[in-house]
Amino acid sequence: MLLWHGRGPDERDVLAPVARAAAAKGVIVLVPDWRPDAPDGGGTQLNESVAFARRNLAGFGGDPGRIVLAGWSLGAKAAVGAALNPAALGDWRPQAVVGISGAYGSAAPVTGTAPIDDLRLGGNRLPPLPVWLVHGTEDPIVDVGRSRELRTALEERGWPVTLDEVATDHAGVIMTEFVPERGRCLPSTAAHVVEAGARTADVLARAAKTTAQHTSRRA
Repeated sequence: MLLWHGRGPDERDVLAPVARAAAAKGVIVLVPDWRPDAPDGGGTQLNESVAFARRNLAGFGGDPGRIVLAGWSLGAKAAVGAALNPAALGDWRPQAVVGISGAYGSAAPVTGTAPIDDLRLGGNRLPPLPVWLVHGTEDPIVDVGRSRELRTALEERGWPVTLDEVATDHAGVIMTEFVPERGRCLPSTAAHVVEAGARTADVLARAAKTTAQHTSRRA
């Protein structure tokens, strides 16, 4: 699994709690740094992270043909956008995609287009792949309605999609809380955060398991 962080530059550490929780379920999780404040919006670095994963995943004990692309917040928009507009990644597509607390109605890094628009304009021409969505119902940054809208649009086009709604906010869904004096999200042991983060880790693990079953059926 390749898991992209959100808008803060070089903040892979923010995803450490949920990435470790997913890894504890048997998922190989690669979390790269990238800079959304770069002149190209971080697109080059995201492309490089995909190339790195495809080139090196076998060395970590994984299968480069079964990569799940996942992201949180802006990273979710980027991940879903790349799955819906594969030309942005050299026509490469993941086996599944996970969007965590994303907004999908504006331009995504890598593609420069809105994922929901890409779906409506070209979604019927792409082979559907599994889409897993997670969103906090108390999210004041990105309303849960954004994920609900994407789920409905995917369902209308026959794509396999699930949406897990969890009772927490934008940071809690990745097992963190935003600390204003530090200006970043840090690990939290609050009950609602631990429960929500565990749900997100479970979704990541289920998405990875789905790719294993798909590969087994093809073999």
